[in-house]
Amino acid sequence: MKNRTYIPIAFLAVTLILTSCGDKEPKGSADTTPAVSVEVRATSQNTDTNFLPVSGKVEAANSADISTRMMGYVDRIYVDMGDKVTKGQLLLSINNADVSAKLAQVNAGITEAQAAFTNAQKDYERYTALFNENSASQKELDDITANYEMAKARLNAAKEMKNEVNAQLSYANIRAPFSGVVTNKFIKAGDMANPGMPLLEVESPGTYQIMAMVPESEILGIQNNTEVDVLLKALDKTVKGNVTEVSTSAKNTGGQYMVKVVLAETDANILSGMYATVQFPVVAKEASSAIRIPLEAVVENGQLSGVYTVSQSNTALLRWLRLGRVMGDEVEVLSGLSANEEYIIKADGKLYNGARIAVQ
Repeated sequence: MKNRTYIPIAFLAVTLILTSCGDKEPKGSADTTPAVSVEVRATSQNTDTNFLPVSGKVEAANSADISTRMMGYVDRIYVDMGDKVTKGQLLLSINNADVSAKLAQVNAGITEAQAAFTNAQKDYERYTALFNENSASQKELDDITANYEMAKARLNAAKEMKNEVNAQLSYANIRAPFSGVVTNKFIKAGDMANPGMPLLEVESPGTYQIMAMVPESEILGIQNNTEVDVLLKALDKTVKGNVTEVSTSAKNTGGQYMVKVVLAETDANILSGMYATVQFPVVAKEASSAIRIPLEAVVENGQLSGVYTVSQSNTALLRWLRLGRVMGDEVEVLSGLSANEEYIIKADGKLYNGARIAVQ
């Protein structure tokens, strides 16, 4: 029989554990990623005047949609978009064959009524003289007088009808209500023009205005003759404006109050239709010290907004914020940051939570 050596199970288990531990080498996790160069800024509390930014569109202070009060086909349009026009200049004509025929009938009626009136006037004057000489009775004078008054009334009616026809002819020949520039054409030759339908748009350049819609929560803080700043986004310029009208009713504007701002004279190449932001100075309802940060420092992630701050280990730390109103190029921070706390405003590389940073 062969000799067999028995190794205790407990001894074998201990040996395997020690061997396994001995095979593992301690690993170091040193971060060798280059630090991102950043620029930081400390938050500060602002106690200056608050501004309410409201968007709007630039429009000419003197503009008009040209329309007609008669129905007919457009015969000819004498102007194009961009053409300069003078007050009273013919802009377009509408087919007026029916009105012209009616005018001819009215003129014929006036001629007939004029002849009848002339004869009646002569009879009235003759019978008045005869009555004064006791050669005509009172009844004869009354009949002649009545005939004279009716002839006079028919003549006046014919003349009034001619005035009406002439007014219709003026609706067929559309003229410029003031000197300016044709900014739009809504119809072309051969189209049917209907009463009240806009045909052309004319505006007088030089003075521009903005119709801004202000929410009811802020309208009481806006007063007439207030100077405001207006940011023209397309031109990247800020010009001065003045509040000239403040609506006191939002019945037909969905809870928004209309405020008219007239722009001051400027050398900026302003055009109608440009988008603008009006900054109304408003008085705070209560004393507050709001914290504001630049919009360029805000990080957006879906519906969340945050800002990168500096951690104690000199790494980037994303802090989620609750933001308030946008005021120019800054936004109000309602919660998430405290006064005198540093945040990253610019970075030379991509930031993420835990990224090593080097403060400039």
